[in-house]
Amino acid sequence: MGLETGDADAIRLSLLVASVGTLATLPLAVLVAVALARGRFPGKILLDGLVHLPLVLPPVVTGYLLLIAFGRRGILGPALESCCGLVFSFRWTGAALAAGIMGFPLMVRAIRLSIEAVDRRLEAAAETLGASRIGAFFAVTLPLSLPGVLAGGVLAFAKALGEFGATITFVSNIPGETRTLPAAIYTLTQTPGGDAAAGRLVLVAIALSLGALILSELFARRLSARIVG
Repeated sequence: MGLETGDADAIRLSLLVASVGTLATLPLAVLVAVALARGRFPGKILLDGLVHLPLVLPPVVTGYLLLIAFGRRGILGPALESCCGLVFSFRWTGAALAAGIMGFPLMVRAIRLSIEAVDRRLEAAAETLGASRIGAFFAVTLPLSLPGVLAGGVLAFAKALGEFGATITFVSNIPGETRTLPAAIYTLTQTPGGDAAAGRLVLVAIALSLGALILSELFARRLSARIVG
């Protein structure tokens, strides 16, 4: 299966976008998951709903909201560009932002379930030994939750690899800049004679996504066995 230069660029860009989007949102996902798993505060149901909103909203709507917020003439876009040099619209960084947001609910859900599975008596025991609540979290809860953190990160990565609707709405479909695997496949299906190349990229997308899911399961099992043993 030979890949052309444009195909290789789309694969490379997809891996970059998915990796950056996942790693950039991971700390926030852990924070939100802890709040939802352990916190008691007004508006918890609303926060839970907002976190999961990208799962039920049409991706085009998410992309449009990103355009309003982070576009060059958006609410936050000009300020981020002037203070930090961050530009999202029509850049691969915007594709990473869209991919990270679309994978965020899956990551939070997996981490939250993992934190909720940790026996709170272990945290209480650490606190009785002098650890603060934050210290107990880093010494007990986070290590025991690592399988969930890892699984959530890989799930979000797999979701980011397949992200299309929000990305194309927010940053368009620019070759070499924002044309990720899904956008490249879509373009090829609209091009006469592009079926064979689209088929190759579909196989690559399936292989990458399946590989990520299998890797997640293997790592989760290994870490779980280490914790139990």
